[in-house]
Amino acid sequence: HLFSLHLCCIFRYFDIPMEILPDVRSSSEVYGWMCLGDQSAALVGQMCFEEGQAKNTYGTGCFLLQNTGCKPVMSNHGLLTTVAYKLGRHMPCCYALEGSVAIAGAVVQWLKNNMGMVQTSSEIEKLAAEVGTSHGCYFVPAFSGLYAPYWEPSARGIICGLTQFTNKKHLAFAALEAVCFQTREILDAMNQDSGVPLTQLRVDGGMTANRLLMQLQADILCIPVVRPTMSETTALGAAVAAGAAEGVDVWSLSPGHLPLIKSETFQPQINPEESDFRFSRWKKAVQKAMNWETMETCSTSEGMELQLSLVHSEFTD
Repeated sequence: HLFSLHLCCIFRYFDIPMEILPDVRSSSEVYGWMCLGDQSAALVGQMCFEEGQAKNTYGTGCFLLQNTGCKPVMSNHGLLTTVAYKLGRHMPCCYALEGSVAIAGAVVQWLKNNMGMVQTSSEIEKLAAEVGTSHGCYFVPAFSGLYAPYWEPSARGIICGLTQFTNKKHLAFAALEAVCFQTREILDAMNQDSGVPLTQLRVDGGMTANRLLMQLQADILCIPVVRPTMSETTALGAAVAAGAAEGVDVWSLSPGHLPLIKSETFQPQINPEESDFRFSRWKKAVQKAMNWETMETCSTSEGMELQLSLVHSEFTD
């Protein structure tokens, strides 16, 4: 009763009507039906309804999904096989290959918060654009291991290829390149697993506002990168699926009736040989980041300290 009294006083103080409070309901009850999860909704929002189409969402991490059609494709290259969507009770289920990058936008936050290189995240693009190259510097942001296609928890972050001419602008460029290289790792794995080489990548998420990043991505993948003007593709996908549901029928998802989403396309501007060279140097850097955390040479006390630090990093990451 005392808690209820305090709650009433707080709501009265902030002029919040008590009747808008939710009811206490059973923990074992059907409240509604879920149509799409987060990444599947983004796939639908990007209108990736044909086999071989793919999207990448750039947030704290990256999540790349490729439509593989009505049959699940089992990965031999470190990817996950997942249900993409089923749009209609009598429609076939559509499957996808999925690959995740642990650190994407988080590397920009690290440069801002941990290293104090910039005051705002948007300054990273300006810094990187001033040099237009990493000057041979490669940054593997494996702060708590690597996700797809390696799934290597022992990897740790590494910056290599430094010279006396390297400065923070080159490091900013290398950080953006790292996001693109990690995406290419997954894309190459998808091409091998699906047997359907990707001809363009559709992109969404907060980081896609960075035009330099989008151009870098097109250059490193050697295919066009398509960015919709509607950035909230996850919400759009959920709305598209809901509007096409049986009994709702606001619109049709048949090929001739798909909504037209305005977009901007970034075309590759470097030759494939240069892209392959930079990517091979990146993979060399990745190998140096591998197996960094081992217990073999630690004393008992050192080993305990290391285990505690790893546990702490997992919680704080």
